Amino acid sequence: MRFVSHPGAVARGRSSTGAERLPARLGPELLRWFDRHRRPLPWRRDRDPYRIWVAETLLQQTRVAQAAPYFERFVARFPSVRTLARAREGEVLKSWEGAGYYARARRLRHAARIVVGEHGGRLPRTVEALEQLPGVGPYTARAIASLAFDRPVVALEANGLRVAARWVREQRPLASAGVRPRLERVLASVLPSGRPGSFNEAVMELGETVCRPRAPRCPVCPVAFACRARRELADPGAIPRSATRPPRPRVRAAVAVVVLGDRWLVQRRPPGGLLGGLWEFPGGRIETGEDPRDAARRELSEETGAKARRWRALGIVRHAYSHFSVELHVFRATDLQAPPRLGAARRWVTREELARLPIPRATQKIVERFAAGTGPDVTGARRPARPRARRRRPRGTPGA
Repeated sequence: MRFVSHPGAVARGRSSTGAERLPARLGPELLRWFDRHRRPLPWRRDRDPYRIWVAETLLQQTRVAQAAPYFERFVARFPSVRTLARAREGEVLKSWEGAGYYARARRLRHAARIVVGEHGGRLPRTVEALEQLPGVGPYTARAIASLAFDRPVVALEANGLRVAARWVREQRPLASAGVRPRLERVLASVLPSGRPGSFNEAVMELGETVCRPRAPRCPVCPVAFACRARRELADPGAIPRSATRPPRPRVRAAVAVVVLGDRWLVQRRPPGGLLGGLWEFPGGRIETGEDPRDAARRELSEETGAKARRWRALGIVRHAYSHFSVELHVFRATDLQAPPRLGAARRWVTREELARLPIPRATQKIVERFAAGTGPDVTGARRPARPRARRRRPRGTPGA
């Protein structure tokens, strides 16, 4: 099954004018607060560059509160850059399972192989060299450089950008042209030379726990004295202004859970693109005006060559991605008329074998909700497939 994504839009706005300097005591005060209140997150136990790199990659699209168990599981399975470089892609994707945005895991493994092959197994120490690694963008490179190697650079992710925007009363959406460079310049003027990594972490921590997106806790903020938004606005939480986003598109798709004895038919997605390399049930987009059961039959035949006599609706599974959502109409297919084409990317598996493969969260939901109804000996009467005329439709871009 394939997906379509929908890029977000960026709203336009105007920057407020005002002082571009922050009080010199902001850095020391923030560090004192951080030393007392920092959370005991697993990637803060040491300054191992590899663990910092894995954590920053995970945190690119996963909230801190959700990231810890995924981080612990991943570094337990791959405790060093060399073990990660030696791993098969399927192993890495399975260890990343549930964290989402699997391209991060594929790029992490690719970069680990480069680090071992070209850098002797040691992460580069400069921002410029780090940015040459797959999956390491400007923020991640600066975070690793400052946290692991004490490079005096400002690293601003979403929380840090919000905090800095309130400090200087930057009212434009954070994605607006010129906003990030302005905020980086302002923070560079108060960056402590001895603890740049701790300062960057402290800014993030403040944004996570105090200077929250809504209802910031200004009365307990250790650096409220430096915040223009608090001094000058009735609602400091109004900064930064949110970008206008289009409605999230919804994709309707049909999924065929094909059963043969105690086995299910699964196939692996192509290595590139969304959810690349993960295993799932056959299926795809429901065309306009098409019955979901007919779509499941069509997709099964077109993707695998298989045809089944018996079809039973199991229900609907819904799942949301960053830019679109999917509504999956799930059908159980049995009594094959024509077998599927099998190969390295398509096979029959038992439920236990499927549990060892990396699968998308939407497929996990199907297994969790409908596994009891997809097995070979389901109790109760089976509704025969409704006779329908075969309708040939142009193939669209399916989603799942």
